[in-house]
This record gives sequence, C-alpha cells and structure tokens, in this order.
Amino acid sequence: MKVTGFIHLWMLVLLPCGQLANPGEHEDVVKHAIKLHRGKGAVIAQRKQWVLESCRKLSGLLRQKNVVLNKLKNAMRAVEKDAGLSDEEKLFQVHTFEIFQKELNESENSVFQAIHGLQRALQGDYKDVVNMKESSRQRLEALREAAIKEEMEYVELLAAEKHQVEALKNMQHQNKSLSMLDEILEDVRKAADRLEEEIEEHAFDDNKSVRGVNFEAVLRVEEDEANSKRNASKREVEDDLGLSMLIDSQNNQYILTKPRDSTIPRADHHFIKDIVTIGMLSLPCGWLCTTIGLPTMFGYIICGVLLGPSGLNSIKSIVQVETLGEFGVFFTLFLVGLEFSPERLRKVWKISLQGPCYMTVLMIAFGLLWGHLLQIRPTQSVFISTCLSLSSTPLVSRFLAGSVRGDKEGDIDYSSVLLGMLVMQDVQLGLFIAVMPTLIQAGVSTHSSIFKEILRILILIGQILFTLAAVFLICLVIKTYLIGPYYRKLHAESKGNKEILILGITAFIFLMLTITELLDVSMELGCFLAGALISSQGHMVTEEIMSCIEPIRDFLAIIFFASIGLHVFPTFVIYELTVLLFLTLSVVIMKFVLAVLVLSLILPKTSQYIKWIVSAGLAQVSEFSFVLGSRARRAGIISREVYLLILSVTTLSLLLAPALWRAAIVKCVPRPERRSST
Repeated sequence: MKVTGFIHLWMLVLLPCGQLANPGEHEDVVKHAIKLHRGKGAVIAQRKQWVLESCRKLSGLLRQKNVVLNKLKNAMRAVEKDAGLSDEEKLFQVHTFEIFQKELNESENSVFQAIHGLQRALQGDYKDVVNMKESSRQRLEALREAAIKEEMEYVELLAAEKHQVEALKNMQHQNKSLSMLDEILEDVRKAADRLEEEIEEHAFDDNKSVRGVNFEAVLRVEEDEANSKRNASKREVEDDLGLSMLIDSQNNQYILTKPRDSTIPRADHHFIKDIVTIGMLSLPCGWLCTTIGLPTMFGYIICGVLLGPSGLNSIKSIVQVETLGEFGVFFTLFLVGLEFSPERLRKVWKISLQGPCYMTVLMIAFGLLWGHLLQIRPTQSVFISTCLSLSSTPLVSRFLAGSVRGDKEGDIDYSSVLLGMLVMQDVQLGLFIAVMPTLIQAGVSTHSSIFKEILRILILIGQILFTLAAVFLICLVIKTYLIGPYYRKLHAESKGNKEILILGITAFIFLMLTITELLDVSMELGCFLAGALISSQGHMVTEEIMSCIEPIRDFLAIIFFASIGLHVFPTFVIYELTVLLFLTLSVVIMKFVLAVLVLSLILPKTSQYIKWIVSAGLAQVSEFSFVLGSRARRAGIISREVYLLILSVTTLSLLLAPALWRAAIVKCVPRPERRSST
C-alpha cells in the first residue's frame, strides 16, 4: 500500500500535518500552507478546501496503514497456531506477511523523510550554495539507502515467489505418481539447487557494510537491437546473464567480472570484438610503416589512435585491452633477458647501476631548478623529472632485436650497457611507485615535517635495496640448484610436443614475476631475470626457447603498442604543436647530453665510442610515464594540463627515437657490423 501517489498532496502541509490530533489544528495548518504556496488566480477558500482535503486523505492513509498492520499481526499469529500447516509452509507465509509489513513501514518512512527534507530546504538560504549542496548530498544518501532496501525487498520477493512455485510443485507431485524419468529429474533439480546455494557468493550482502563501501547510482545499458521483439528477448537473457554495461555518475564504465551463477559459461563479446579489430587493423598500419621506413610498432600505435577515444572510439574494453597488453611487456623483457646473459650483466653491472642513478639525480636537479624559476611546486617538479628520466625498454629492445654483438678485444658491447641501464631504470620505476605515497603526503605536509618525510623516503629506499638483494639471492639459488634440472625435465617431456615446453617456460616467467611483485619490486624485473636465468643454460637452450616464445611475444606486443595509442590525442597535439615540439626537443636533447656526460665519466677509455649509441637509446621517454602520470593525476600531484603535456611529450619522443637511433648507428657502428635493428 504505497502512498507515493499522494506525495503532491502532503508536501504542502509540511510538519504540522504529519500527525493530526484534532480539528482545531486544521486552521493553523491551512494558514501555514497558504503562506508557503500562494496560487495565482485561486480563491482563498478553494486553497483552504484543497489543503484540508489533502490532510484528510493523508491522515486516512496513515490510519488505514495501522489497521492493516494489526491485521497482519493477527494473521501471523493464526498461521503459527495452525496445526494443519508444515513448518516450511508456516515459515513461508509468515515471511510473506513480514515482507508486506516492511513495505508499509518503508512507504510511511519515505513520506516523512520527504517532509523533513522540504522543511530543511525551506529553512535554508537559497543563495547559500554550500547549504544546498549539503542538502542534496543528504537526499542522495537517503535515496541510496532506500534503493538498497528496495533491492533487498525485491530479492526477498523473488525468493518467496520461487518458494511458492516449489511448494506448488511438491503438492502436485504428492497428488500424482511420478514416472522414473520424473523422479530422476526431480533429484537432479534438487541437486542443482544445492549446487547453486553452495557456489553462490553473497557479495552484495557481505560487502555493503564494509568500511569504505559507497552506494552509487548507475545506469544499466543494454545492447541496441533491431526490433522491439528481439530487444525484449535480449533483455530477458541479459537479466539472467548479467552481460549489460554499467555506467556510474563519473562516466566510468563497468562490465561483468564474476557472475552470480557460475554454472553458465559467459564471454565478454566487447573484449573479443576489440581484440579482433586491433588484430585486423594492425596489419595495414604495420605494412604502411614498413613501407615508409618506420618500425612496425608505430603502426600498432597508429592503430590504437584510430580505434581509441580520439578516433573511431570503437574500443569498449579499454582496461581489458591494456591488461592483455601488459603481457606483451612481460614476454618482451623475458626475451631481452634471454639474450642478456648473467656473464654480460656481471661485466657491466657497475655502469648499469651508476648510469641511471646519476642521470635521474641530474634530471631531478634540473627539474627543481626550472621549477623554481617557473614557480612550480617541488613535488610536481620531482615527479615530472623522474617521469622524463625513464626510457622505453620495449622500444629499445625492438631496436636491438638481432643486433646483440659479442664482446671484442675487451671492449664493452653497447647493447649490454644499454640493456643493463634500462633494466636498472625498471628497478627505479618500482622504487618510484613505492615512494609515490610519501611524495603525495609530502605535497600536503608542512615545512616542520619535511625532515620526517625525507627520513621516510630514505627508509623506503633502504627497503627497496634490501628487497633487491633478496631477489638476486633467490636468483642465485635458482641458477645453482633449480634451473638446470627443471629445464632438462621440460626438455625430456616435450619431445615431439612443444606445448609442455611453452607452458613450463611461461610458468617460470610468472613465478619470477610473482616473486618480484611480492617483494615490492617491479614485475618487469622478474620477467627479465627469468630470461637471464634460462640463458645461463647455454646457446642451444636459448635458441630453442626463443623460437617458441617469439610468436607469443609478437602478438602480445601488438596489443601493448595499440593500448599506448589509445592514450594518444592527435587533436591536442595539433592545437599545441609548437609548444609540444619545443618541449619534446628540449627533453630529448637534455637526456642525450646528460647521458653522454655521465657515460663519459663511467665508461672505460677503450669503450668511449659507444656512449653516442647508448645515449641515443636513452633519449626518449618511457611509455610507463602514462601509468605514473595517471596515478599522479588521481592523487593530485599534477594537474590535467600537465598530465596531457607528459602524454604528448612522451608520444613525440617515441616518434623521434627511430631517427635518432639510426643516426647514432650510422655514425658510430662500422658498416660490416651493422644489423637491421629497427
């Protein structure tokens, strides 16, 4: 018995009409209502009569509700005393009465909540935006709570309806004899019901009272259908399967991750279409870049631009595409480690450790200097400088594909130095992600606590260094005792069947990834170390594994570079092209000069010539600046404008990287030793 149909009647009478005690109060109520609502052209007597009639109707509804509640209580007592009903039937009927009773109480509560809301609004100042915002927030919270209660009531009604149908079936089965097939199906039905009850997770009820959980309104968007009949049947199916898209008030879009009924297989058709579209469009884009002399990876980035928000906007499952693309980074770094043996790592470890650290410190120093001149906050300057100091490991790995040379006459191979420095930058990336929460707090802390924040950062650095030592100790144990027997077992089991070998190597990659992730070091480092450990088993092992893993890497790398293109916005680049070109050239030149300066100090005299190639490989900005930039923007470290500038500068620097790399190769590498590295 909902009374929402009479809301427009009682909203005018406010609180004095909430509980009418005697007719003498009617006159006061009428006067109060007329003052609040003066109708245009209406007679005062008519307004009095209208308000009085509204009050009588509302009072009558409330009295009728109390009468019904008393009847419900009597009915529940009668059901409990009825000896002809079973316990289950008694429980079902009482539960039904309780649901109806709750419906009446909630309807009455909604009436008086609206009255109090109107009273609060009338008492406030219409010019006070803050007060109106607070009132709106309170109403929104009340509506959310009401929606949750209504949802729970609806679920209870569905359960009661299901129980009623089952009771009817049981009565029918008792009145007739069942065949053997019917008995079997009845047993199967009961077993299926028990299975659903066992595997069903009450995630909604379990999490609604958890601290930090908020109730929000969302839109449920169905697929567009050709006709109404098809649309109706599709809606019925999706009500059961939960395949609709949800959109919240912040325009975030959600898809199903875990269904209520796990017995029915499901597939995310948006994600399938996205991967298919990327795969088909990447081919012509890759061909086009090959024709004009650019690396194919730029074709994949262009593919992402065309399909992303700045293009056709046809990619629906952006997060899922980016997640799959991360596996492209994992397998790329595994193959990099496969070509980068521990022997080479030992030979250049000092350069690999010192070079990135010096470059990062110099970049931060220059960033703080420019930030002071431009009046930029120190936390923002440190963040931007650190982002720009990182270089792209997947990009340089593609440059070096097939160009790794052995050491000659004691000289240091440029590929070994370059890859070693890039791996160290990946370690710095993990360190910076770990330090970012402290950087956020430092941005809002007072000057009196700056020393505490510095101390916290130093402690975090010590923790990261300790975990790095633990990682390399684990790698030493694996190399000494485990990796040899493990590979021989895989090789023996995979004769005539490469499936076991691929699965075993993939499992080992994921194991190393998990170890480094649990130790709060970047997962990318674990993938690189997995390749380095396997490469210690010899050249034949490396060649065999590379032939199996490379096709997987190539496909996942396409997805990764296409996911980068989803965050490239050509219109913004065109609007601010002059500023962006100046900033990009400044960053590339600064990184190149700093790298040359640092390498001149730490490289041996016999290997000074490789500093130009290594500096060219480090002169671009890593694609991980997208990840860092998004986190910093959410945390309030940088603004939206700075975030877009970082994205654009990163993209343009990646586009300039092939030209700079080719120029360095042509200048510094003798012609017989050159290989196709792009």
